[in-house]
Amino acid sequence: MGLATADKVVLTVYLVGITGLGIWMARRIRTTGDFFMPRRFGKSMMMMHAFGSGTHSDQAVGVASKTFTSGLSGIWYQWLYLFATPFYWLIAPVMRRFRAITTADIFEARYDKSVAGLFAVVGMFSLMFNIGTMLKGSGAVITASTGGMISQNLAIGVMTAMFVIYGIAGGLSAAIVTDFIQGVLTIIFSFLLLPFILSAVGGIDGIRNTINNADNMFSLVAPGEIGFFYIIIIAFNALVGIVTQPHILGNCAAGRTELDGRSGMMGGNLLKRICTIAWCLTGLAAVAYFTGSDVNPDEVYGHAAREFLPKIMPGLLGVFLAALLASVMSSCDSFMIASSGLFTRNIYSRLVPNRPEQHYLRIGRFIALLIVAGGLYFAYSMENVIKMLEVFWRIPAMMGIAFWLGLFWRRTTVAGAWIATLAGFGCWYLTEREFFVGWMSGIPEIFDLPWVRGEGDAASLYLPWQMVFYLLAGTLGGILASLATRPVAREKLDLFYALTRTPVLADEKVAKPCTLPENTQALPVRKLIPLQNLEIPIPSAVSAIGFATGWLVVIAIIGLFFWISQG
Repeated sequence: MGLATADKVVLTVYLVGITGLGIWMARRIRTTGDFFMPRRFGKSMMMMHAFGSGTHSDQAVGVASKTFTSGLSGIWYQWLYLFATPFYWLIAPVMRRFRAITTADIFEARYDKSVAGLFAVVGMFSLMFNIGTMLKGSGAVITASTGGMISQNLAIGVMTAMFVIYGIAGGLSAAIVTDFIQGVLTIIFSFLLLPFILSAVGGIDGIRNTINNADNMFSLVAPGEIGFFYIIIIAFNALVGIVTQPHILGNCAAGRTELDGRSGMMGGNLLKRICTIAWCLTGLAAVAYFTGSDVNPDEVYGHAAREFLPKIMPGLLGVFLAALLASVMSSCDSFMIASSGLFTRNIYSRLVPNRPEQHYLRIGRFIALLIVAGGLYFAYSMENVIKMLEVFWRIPAMMGIAFWLGLFWRRTTVAGAWIATLAGFGCWYLTEREFFVGWMSGIPEIFDLPWVRGEGDAASLYLPWQMVFYLLAGTLGGILASLATRPVAREKLDLFYALTRTPVLADEKVAKPCTLPENTQALPVRKLIPLQNLEIPIPSAVSAIGFATGWLVVIAIIGLFFWISQG
């Protein structure tokens, strides 16, 4: 397979060990709650779960690929969530307080079963597509790093088989426990190549002296492509959609306490932002190293691994591949479980009620297989990792509009949630049409920002403008539809907002999702803006301090990257 014996040993030990650990966790699964949303993990496990489920090798492929073609500005292909990260400190406790098993439960508590069903469908499709993106990108790295001896199809097949086996057996508990080990390996994967390829090209100064257009390649913004407007809009779109990525509920709510969820969600994602620096610098060094070579940008990371690691020490390529597999499997398992939970709890159990828990567990495990099959379809049918990433950025934001409207504005109705989502998807579809792109190309630019990128058949609406259009369409559609339709029942709204302001107690027992435990008194209303229909709470001291700290760390990470990249 293009691997030395030591590499094969490392891979075998990893695959057998991680699969066995995941299956071992199955002994604790008794109910669908155990399978889809256990709530017993501490800060370190939650941090590595957030890091592991949110960090995968296709992201390294995407960042390295974009950096290879566009320079340091390619880092924004994963740093798009950088400016959203401090908000995770505020989001995590709210998600935990809903006492939900799936994100669709939250939509049902705020709206009704129809909106929960809509989210279940959108969420399953979103995660299937993301699974396909991860498998596609990781398969490309494995094929390139083994010189084509391991085909992309074989690589995808092995990865899929492993996470399906232990994920179906142990559910989210298995995903979280294995994520701890796989998170450590993902950090190794991120930094393993960097010192060797940097040394080979003479460091940052060597890169600058080797490549053409060094000033542009070393710029953190690429005017006309990845500029300040691009970064701001992509980051805002990411914040809108982060809450409706179905696996995010597990990142926030599988901890024992709210502080476990806060620490894990923000800490794990800040760790990812640091790993992104390594991916970007590896891609930039590859520009200098592969100068004059015909290298597919999606295979840059794999070619660099193949070029350096076998020469340094036997088994090192095996460590790299094991870490790569870990980065994929730690995400795919969480996505598979979250998708299965959406179907089982929010679609199937509504159609086939009052069955034993073991029946729903079997259905959940079977649906997990179908979800992965859908992911495989996308992995084999899509051609470009970058394009797949851009599609995934859009999908969660469509229902994110309904989530945020419903969280902050009591007047948002069921019809408003539907119209907000459908208007967002409809606007996305419209802005992809050739006639619309052609019409926009004839409109004068605003602030020297292009409406359209490319020419002829390759022309498309500039991605940030497309996001502005569908976010505006969804928001305005949701507001107007809500004002024109009957409000949600006051009692339902009172319970929903009571959940958001009532902290989770130690060892709290919840009989039913999105309900307060017996003898629990909701805290009084403390609004930041004292208007009847607005529900924006005054943040606690813990929230304010953590939020401010998050911003300081974000600024420090940007400063660190700028200092390193400028030599």
